Amino acid sequence: MTVAVVTGSNSGIGRSAAVDLAAKGWTVYGTMRSLDKGTKLKAMADEAGVTVHPVVCDVTDTDSVNKAVAEVLDDAGQIDVLVNNAGIGGNGVAEESPLEMYAEVFDVNVMGIVRGVQAVAPHMRSRGSGTIVNISSVAGRIAALAQSPYVASKWAVEGLSEGMAQELAPHGIRVVIVEPGVVKTAILAKNEDAPNESGAYDAAYRRLFGFYMAGMANPGHPSEVAEVIHEAVTTDEYKLRWTCGWGGPELTANRAKVSDEDWVAMGAIEDDAEYNARFKELFGLDLG
Repeated sequence: MTVAVVTGSNSGIGRSAAVDLAAKGWTVYGTMRSLDKGTKLKAMADEAGVTVHPVVCDVTDTDSVNKAVAEVLDDAGQIDVLVNNAGIGGNGVAEESPLEMYAEVFDVNVMGIVRGVQAVAPHMRSRGSGTIVNISSVAGRIAALAQSPYVASKWAVEGLSEGMAQELAPHGIRVVIVEPGVVKTAILAKNEDAPNESGAYDAAYRRLFGFYMAGMANPGHPSEVAEVIHEAVTTDEYKLRWTCGWGGPELTANRAKVSDEDWVAMGAIEDDAEYNARFKELFGLDLG
């Protein structure tokens, strides 16, 4: 029996992952801040003919995380896989993003992972096995325009995970980073705001939304991410980073080939058509 805990399972990637993993025969516990948020999860699980056990957990509350992990351990006796999926977006250039926004995004996207790991790792160490899956983003590998709080949090997730992978390897615990590109989830609909208070960053915000409009023409599906999670956990050929979704493979592979100077120079291009052409040249993605 494989027991998995998926945080933020009431929507998007988390919901799909919870149901898909349950369909593969795993015992799955899906966390959410309150049980009344789990109606769509239950409906999706019922339609698939599987059970996902709902657990109340607020990843910004250490006591809540500890209580949720204890509840699962009491019920199932073990936790083999922790999927740190809960996350929020955060649009804004650095100059115009309130410090409170950075704090909120980091509390969920970074500290939420830390809380989960600190609650689960002692159990996994005692058993000498387990997998921790941290859902990052291509924005953790490439500094997407006008999403400074979100990008900074996902770069932090990458560093946290990379270090954690070495720290936990001697204890038989696998750490995996999943880096989706554009995937059709509720986080996009909830992430349409852009401060632009000064009016000085029209181009940056225009290109931010242009990127997502291009991706949403053929977005990845949450089930793709769920499949990647399953493969990353079960494969005998361990790999730290996995990507999927629109733009995922292209952005992660090509950013490593683009010099920092070329990256910065692209940001200085004034004409959108010229910017899009250069983006396609460097990354192989058509922004329209």
